[in-house]
Amino acid sequence: MSLRLGYGTNGLTDLRLDDALGLLAGLGYDGVGLTLDHMHLDPLAPELAARTQRVARRLAELGLGVTVETGARYVLDPRRKHGPSLLDPDPDGRAARTALLVTAVQVAADLGAHAVHCFSGIVPAGTDTDTAWKRLEEALTPVLDAADAADIPLAFEPEPGQLVSRLDDFHRLRHLLGDPDPLGLTLDIGHCQCLETAPPADCVRDAAPWLRHVQIEDMRRGVHEHLPFGDGEIDFPPVLDALAATGYQGLTVVELPRHSHAGPELARTSLDFLRTAGATP
Repeated sequence: MSLRLGYGTNGLTDLRLDDALGLLAGLGYDGVGLTLDHMHLDPLAPELAARTQRVARRLAELGLGVTVETGARYVLDPRRKHGPSLLDPDPDGRAARTALLVTAVQVAADLGAHAVHCFSGIVPAGTDTDTAWKRLEEALTPVLDAADAADIPLAFEPEPGQLVSRLDDFHRLRHLLGDPDPLGLTLDIGHCQCLETAPPADCVRDAAPWLRHVQIEDMRRGVHEHLPFGDGEIDFPPVLDALAATGYQGLTVVELPRHSHAGPELARTSLDFLRTAGATP
């Protein structure tokens, strides 16, 4: 079974969105991980519905699938990376993040996306862990309600350094929320190499029932740095074989957010690498 490969627009921020989508289609990608940000479908700018419709038409013209990603660094606060988060001490801050994620669900529905990606945020200074989990539960519930109504999976990503940082934390969240149908998993293969005890291929097999989105890049053990393929320590053929064996139907998106300066070339070489490593038969 072939994997459906995509590339994240957070690694193409020097390109206009139309140009980025055309580039990916021309290279032969199956889809795109679309980060809602000021340069690519700003979720806070006026006339979002009309702009989303134009992007939907462009995706359809190019035959690209899409996942909506919500990892824009400064989309809500120009001074705080990924702030405010779902764990923010300020209730209005948490509400702003919740509202952004609800908007992302609507955008995903309008685009025909296969999932919306999100994450918890880091635990704020002075906040105990139990309080952080309670805030996450409360702030995420309206997003899950919106995802359920729109029939769009919410793909939650364990992120190094955050409250939900490992697969065990994802399962804690799932049980805390009562295992709601819309809640699935974003599995980042590099994060598995970075933090998890099991090898990445085993992580894929363990996560298979909850997979709704996959991000992929190279990484080294204990170092949270997204690297081009071949610059890290991951043995990719077993990972790709494990992914294919799960029957996962969503996109597997290359995630290189710090490499936009070389985005077009890395998009080309990444696709070549994944094909050679066995992502396509």
